[in-house]
Amino acid sequence: MNFDYAETTLIPIAPPGFKSGFVGIIGRPNVGKSTLMNYLVGQKIAITSPVAQTTRNRLRGILTTPEAQIIFVDTPGIHKPHHQLGQVLVKNARLAISSVDVLLFVVDGTVEAGGGDRFIVELLTRTEVPIILGINKTDRQPGDAPWIDQSYLHLANEQSWKTAKFSALTGDGLEDLQTQLIDRLEPGPYYYPPDLVTDQPERFIMGELIREQILLLTHEEVPHSVAIAIDQVEEDAEITRILATIHVERDSQKGILIGKGGSMLKAIGTEARQQIAKLVMGKVYLELFVKVQPKWRQSRTRLSELGYRVEE
Repeated sequence: MNFDYAETTLIPIAPPGFKSGFVGIIGRPNVGKSTLMNYLVGQKIAITSPVAQTTRNRLRGILTTPEAQIIFVDTPGIHKPHHQLGQVLVKNARLAISSVDVLLFVVDGTVEAGGGDRFIVELLTRTEVPIILGINKTDRQPGDAPWIDQSYLHLANEQSWKTAKFSALTGDGLEDLQTQLIDRLEPGPYYYPPDLVTDQPERFIMGELIREQILLLTHEEVPHSVAIAIDQVEEDAEITRILATIHVERDSQKGILIGKGGSMLKAIGTEARQQIAKLVMGKVYLELFVKVQPKWRQSRTRLSELGYRVEE
C-alpha cells in the first residue's frame, strides 16, 4: 500500500454524485479511536495500546469506496493536560473539531457516560458540524447492563445527534457507521489518490510502530516519556535498513528500555521490526539507540524538533 504522497499516481476526476470530506474522530483517551480508523482503512497506520493518550498527532487515514472518499482525522484523546506536550495534544484535538465536515464522537460502550464524555459534549455544542455518537466496544458489553447504552443515548438525544453501535475490534456494525458518515458528506472531489491509506510519510509510521512496542512492553514504567526519531532509512532490493533513536527524559527510563544485558531493547526491536516489515512488505534491519533528553515534554523547542507542533 502506498504511503508516499509524492510518488502516487495522478488524482482521478470524481464521477457524478461522488462524495468526499474530512471526518474527525474524537473522544476520551483509550476509547478505541485508533483501532477504529485502522479497521476502516484496512491497514494499520495508527498505534494502539492499553495505555491511554497514545495518539499524539492528527493522523489522517483515507478510505476510498466507489461512492466516496472519507479522510479520517484521528485526534489525541481529550483530557486534562499535565505538561506542555499534553497542552499541545489537547489544543490540536480541539482545533480538529472546527476543521472537519463531520464529527464522530466515540465513546466506550463498556462503561456508563462520565464526566469526561459530558465535557466533550459541552465542547461540541459550540460547533455546527454534523455529529454522530459512536458507541464502541459492543463485543465487550455486559448483556445485563442496558443503562450503559441509555446513558449515551440520553446525551445524543439531548443534542439531536444520530448514533451508531459497533465494535472497532471485530468490525461488527461498521458498515452501518460507514453509511451514516457518507450520508452526511457533501458531493466533492478525490482529495487523494484512491490507493492511498494515509497522508503521513512512511518514516512517521515507522516511528509510531516502534513507540507502540515500547508502550506494550514497558507498560507503566515508561508511559509517555518517549519520542522516536527515525535517523536513517536505506532501502535496496533485498532489505530496508533503519536507524532510530528513542528519546526519554531520565536515566532511569533509559535503563528500563535497555534492560538487563540489552534484553528489553532487543525485544522492542524484534517486535517493531516485524510490524515495520508488514508496512514495507519486505525484510527489515532495525537498530535502536536510546538518548536522554531531560524534560523534553515541557519544552516547545524540543517538542518541535521531535515533530509535535500545534496545528494551525
